[in-house]
Amino acid sequence: MSARRLPRVSPAWAFLAPPLLPIAAFFVLPVAASVLLSLTDFDIYAIADRTNLRCAGSGNYRRLLGDPLFWTALRNTALFVVLAGPLSVALSLGAALLVSAPAVRLQPLFRTIFFLPVVTTLVAVAVVWRYLYHPRVGLLNYGLGLIGLGPVDWLGDPRWAMPAIVVLAVWKNFGFNMVIFMAGLQSIPERLYEAARIDGAGTWQQFRQVTLPMLMPTLVFVGIMTLIGQLQLFAEPYVMTQGGPAHSTLSVVLLMYQEGFRWWNMGYAAAVAVVLFLIILGLTAVATRMRRS
Repeated sequence: MSARRLPRVSPAWAFLAPPLLPIAAFFVLPVAASVLLSLTDFDIYAIADRTNLRCAGSGNYRRLLGDPLFWTALRNTALFVVLAGPLSVALSLGAALLVSAPAVRLQPLFRTIFFLPVVTTLVAVAVVWRYLYHPRVGLLNYGLGLIGLGPVDWLGDPRWAMPAIVVLAVWKNFGFNMVIFMAGLQSIPERLYEAARIDGAGTWQQFRQVTLPMLMPTLVFVGIMTLIGQLQLFAEPYVMTQGGPAHSTLSVVLLMYQEGFRWWNMGYAAAVAVVLFLIILGLTAVATRMRRS
């Protein structure tokens, strides 16, 4: 009687297991739990007594589609991405080119200054920017007064609140992308610029014909990471406006936070999180496909 052979397990799984287990524990399981939670009416009453927990099926998603506040938050988030995304990438690339130029002195000082907002606490930043945006004593309105323009209620006017949040978010985060662009610029061989100069290319032609093509993988990566980060807009409107005025700065993540931790509608908040996850997943897949094509 021959012994039964055990199925052969590839040794590769032994090497893959250490990174895969934390990913499963800290990413896959929370996502699965959020999906399950979104199918229930889990709220503060269910916390007190589990018998109050009921299966809602697709009820939270149907409610979400009919909630005008969700569509307002989605429109605000899309507006933020459209305004802040290109501005942040362009500013990051410009700063990286500036601090990487051989003619610029004190490059480490400029790198530190530009990166400083990234590591600064947002609460401290918000205090400073509140004074800058103040309608009576703010520095921005003082500058407008010097050129003959009237004051603007940056955080109190629904027309200006989102642009004010965009400026703050871009200033706070562009230094991180600048560091990535600097790494990409350092990987471009110098001989390509020498060949371009021998062919008579000027500074702008070198940028268009050498820098941009060689930097395209970095540019796409920064674009995708910026898109993912900005779709999760939360901290800036939370500390500056609390989503106001008139919900003009309410983002999807802020709506999720308010539903989950202010009103304790955890099931509904989980449905918001799942929908946002699907939006981010879909846009990232489209961007990745465009990069490959």
